[in-house]
Amino acid sequence: MEVSRMRQIAQIACAGIGMVALSTPAFAQAAAAGGLNLIDIAQNMSGIAIAVAVVLFVMSFWSVGVAIERVYTYNQARKQSKLYAPQVAKHLKDGRLKEAIALSASKDYRYSHLAKVVLAGLQEYQFQQESGTNLNRDDVLDTVRRSIQRASALTTNDLKKGVNTLATIGSTAPFVGLLGTVVGVINAFVGIASTGSGGIAGVSAGIAEALVETALGLFVAIPAVWFYNYLTSRLEYFGVEMDNSSSELVDYFIKKTA
Repeated sequence: MEVSRMRQIAQIACAGIGMVALSTPAFAQAAAAGGLNLIDIAQNMSGIAIAVAVVLFVMSFWSVGVAIERVYTYNQARKQSKLYAPQVAKHLKDGRLKEAIALSASKDYRYSHLAKVVLAGLQEYQFQQESGTNLNRDDVLDTVRRSIQRASALTTNDLKKGVNTLATIGSTAPFVGLLGTVVGVINAFVGIASTGSGGIAGVSAGIAEALVETALGLFVAIPAVWFYNYLTSRLEYFGVEMDNSSSELVDYFIKKTA
């Protein structure tokens, strides 16, 4: 990426931080007095600081994209499972195994975690009944349990996609911002060396750069951690639902084969 393009992205990131900062009375007063101009800060950033800002900007977009996609998927899973559960229960209660399998495999419930788990158990049971194997009752139930466990593990792994990325971004973004902070402090000392004095004019640009990088790191990390904790709680709830459904399905087969 060209330096000019990176600088433009850094300016956009700094502008976002500036909007947040200007919402506070202290910063608003400073801006009105002409003492705060984040665009100028971005234009005067060193190459390393610009690269750090770009990395943080990409991490922010990545985390927000993952969070939106997961929230949509989880909402669909919850909605479809809520509709699916009473229908499949009615089919099983009436002994309509094929209809229950067809319902579980329907595209209308492709997001439902319960449908995936129940489908695996129903298909395995149907296979054992139609294949003509001479397995006894306990062996049939064991194969059904293992099939349900495999489906639960695969479904849980599918639901977790991208969630660990939020944890990584939330834990590393402050350190990436800290790298930019260190670079800004170094630039402040370079300003002191170039001016030959420790006045505010010599260090203001470097200190401002350091604080902006720190703010960017926190701006990226805090939402990522929030989303990670929220999605993790949803995952735990889905896990409980799948365990309960698996147990109820096994109980159904135990009664059916009694």
